[in-house]
Amino acid sequence: MRAPASILPLRVENLAFEAEGKSLLGPLSFELPRGGITAIIGPNGAGKSLLLRLCHGLIAPASGRVNWAVEEGMLAGRKRHAMVFQRPVMLRRSARANLQHAASVTHAGRRVEDALERFGLASLAERPARLLSGGEQQRLALARAWLLEPEVLFLDEPTSQLDPGATRQIEASLERLAAEGVTLLMTTHDLGQARRLARRVLFLNRGALVEDAEASAFFTAPRSEKARSFLAGDLLW
Repeated sequence: MRAPASILPLRVENLAFEAEGKSLLGPLSFELPRGGITAIIGPNGAGKSLLLRLCHGLIAPASGRVNWAVEEGMLAGRKRHAMVFQRPVMLRRSARANLQHAASVTHAGRRVEDALERFGLASLAERPARLLSGGEQQRLALARAWLLEPEVLFLDEPTSQLDPGATRQIEASLERLAAEGVTLLMTTHDLGQARRLARRVLFLNRGALVEDAEASAFFTAPRSEKARSFLAGDLLW
């Protein structure tokens, strides 16, 4: 069977969002190529989560466009990008049933057991999803997204409330997804995490895209004064 055309690159063109007449983001432009992990970083209120939601199509921009290489990122009526939220919503069902619900979208029921094993959830399969720990719920959210077979995965602060052990488990899963060809765009307030995982950095401040750079270059020699202040802990807004 012929492989579907890639939905990448994603081209964000003059994207802007406003609420109650106040500009909250943009206009900004960038391109997300295929492969690797891109981290969106910046102070609180910079517009990081807002940018993810606009790219995923959860909200409409005031102006500008989000352009996928394949119109709407669709394959057989299904989006090929998924999103994992900071606080994932769990159905009032077991962990396995949450995955079975996701699998029904892609008719991938037999992959549910693979997902449980892959994300370290096999021993928790029959537990109510809403009673799992924060780290376990986040792994379940990743497993659920994986079952949707996304080419692009958006992640909003996926480890913000987790302890170091749970954080490392999530990071290992993200690295594995990236190694297998899934393109990841994630927000994080953890600069150490961005250093460990990201190939590229988008630095936002006050709704503006200040820097778009390779991660190694950004962390060693940021081009802007705002980025240098942020890395030094001096830029709070």
